[in-house]
This record gives sequence, structure tokens and C-alpha cells, in this order.
Amino acid sequence: MDFQALKDHNRLLIQANLKPLQGSRFQPTGFPDLGAATYSLPGDKKEKMLLLESAQSVANRMESTIWDEANQSIVKPLDGLPYVIVEQEDRFLTNSLLEAHRLNSPYIVGSSKKLTEFGEKIKQELQIDGSKPFNLHSFATVLAKYDINCLLHGIFLEKMSGVSRIARALSGFIEAKNVEVVRMGGVKNDRVDATGKADDKGGSKEGYGNVPYYREEYTAETITAYFSLDLAQIQSYRLGIVVEDLLIAIALYKIQAFLDRGLRLRTACDLEMVTLEIRKPITYKLPSLAELETALPKLVKAASSAFADPAVTVVERIKKL
Repeated sequence: MDFQALKDHNRLLIQANLKPLQGSRFQPTGFPDLGAATYSLPGDKKEKMLLLESAQSVANRMESTIWDEANQSIVKPLDGLPYVIVEQEDRFLTNSLLEAHRLNSPYIVGSSKKLTEFGEKIKQELQIDGSKPFNLHSFATVLAKYDINCLLHGIFLEKMSGVSRIARALSGFIEAKNVEVVRMGGVKNDRVDATGKADDKGGSKEGYGNVPYYREEYTAETITAYFSLDLAQIQSYRLGIVVEDLLIAIALYKIQAFLDRGLRLRTACDLEMVTLEIRKPITYKLPSLAELETALPKLVKAASSAFADPAVTVVERIKKL
């Protein structure tokens, strides 16, 4: 797995053209106060656009590609990668690969009022000193030791200091172009009492009675997933070529795995990839998912000296912090 062709570039930009797996309709991300995120492009055409999946959501979905939910373990190609498991009474509770804030999870490092034993350990290793400039290399070294995925998805250890943070190096989002609304509705039928008033138990608010509902789906001329890997940021960690190559390979694995098996975004939004292309650098050939699965075990082993020993750190949850 040779990433030498990427060394002189600041970004790796990838885009995938998608389509609904069946039919032509899809359900976008919805927000309680906004509904679907629609907007128009500037210019005379005023093309109608839709943010089908946000950067935050795509990041969460790419993170989940390396966790095998059925076996409750990291996927086999990445076996040996460092992360933190939280147990409570000797039972699995969560881990840094699943937590929204990764190592900054309150279950892992604790709260601003009281850090866990592991949180204190990280704070000591980071050697945080408010009188000195933030040391990105030292910060990245500690993150690589306990959960290298933080170097791709970003982290903010605000419980320890206001400067211990890095941005996402890997990001993505999905847009739909020239969209049209598909308005529809239906009704939830009550086989016992259509009015929902017979037993005076709260009516439709409690699920009684026939309840009509309204919903919107969309069609689009094109649906495109965009991915960006900040190569300059990865190089700025100064962790060496072996760790840099591993980070790039993990990022590409997450993109390919998401496109291969993660495009069922919602019940009414099941997509499939049509084409995949590199936008920058255009001469780079993207390795396939199978190629990455073959290469990753060797890359993980080669970088193992940068990891904690053992690679998986187990933290016992303290119920009250």
C-alpha cells in the first residue's frame, strides 16, 4: 500500500455519485425546528439543493464502520488498533470508538469537576501547561497511543484545557441537486376505537384513535457524497511515515466501507453508489475495500510501537464522578 503519490498534496478529495437503491424517492435528514435542509444556489438558475446528510452525521457513520456490532469488537483488519473500553461491574458498557466525543467521553475521562483515574493519567501525559504554547506533536502522540481514530475525527479535551483540541482531518457530507418535494400522508388506524375517546385515556397524544399524518420525501437529479482527507494536518502531527500511512489507510477504509455497506441512512433512504472518482489529486488511484482489508493488518503491526501496551485500555466506570 503506497501513499507516496499523496505526500506532496494538502488534500485528498473524493466524490461518489449515488442513487436510491429502489425507486426514485428518498428521505433526507430532518431537524425538529427546520425540517429538511433545503437551499438555492446563487445565480440565475437558482438550482434547488438539499443537504441529505450533514458532516456530523457522515462522520458518525464513518466512525461506526470499524466496529463489528455483531461480535462487539473492532473489525478484523484493524485488530490491534488502540482504543479504550469502559466496563461496569466487569460488563462492557461503551468504548472510545462508539462515544460521540471519543476519548473526551465523560465515561472515559470524567467530568470537569472530577476526572477519572484514566483522565488524570492522560492529563499528566499531556503535560498541559497554560503558560506554554500548545504542543500539537505531544498531543497527537498521546492520542495515537490510546485511540488513533481521534487524529482523524478530531477531539476537544475541554475538561483539561481550552486549547487541547484538533479539527477533523476526515470529513464528508451528501448533497442532492435539483430536488423536488414528494408530499404524501397516511393514517395510523386504531382497530378498537377510531375516535380514541371511548376510554378517556388521552386520545391521540397517547396513541389512541385513528391518527392521520403528513410527510415529505424528495427526488433529485443527482445525489453526491463528498469526502475530504486533510493530508497536511496528518503530516503536521509529525508522528512519522509509518503512522501517517496507517492514518491514511484507515481513512480510506472508512470511506470505502461506508459506501459499500453504510448507505442505508434511514428506513426511507437507502442508497447505492454508482461511480466513485478522485477529484484531487486526479492521478491518484484509490485502493479498493478488499485491498485495504488486506493491507491494514500489516500497517497496524508496523505502527504498534506508537500504541499503548496492551493496545486496548480498560477503564472501570465510576458511577458518581
